[in-house]
Amino acid sequence: MVMETVQIRLTEKQLRHLDVLVRKGVYPNRSEAVRDAVRKLVED
Repeated sequence: MVMETVQIRLTEKQLRHLDVLVRKGVYPNRSEAVRDAVRKLVED
C-alpha cells in the first residue's frame, strides 16, 4: 500500500486531545490517531 502525505491544520485544543491519546498509549503517534479517525469516517 502506498501512502501519500497530506497536510492538515488543527487547533491547539485538537492537538492537545491527540497528544493525550498518544500519552495514554491509545495511539503510537499523532499520525496514527488521524489515520484511524479517517478510517472510521470513510468506513463502509
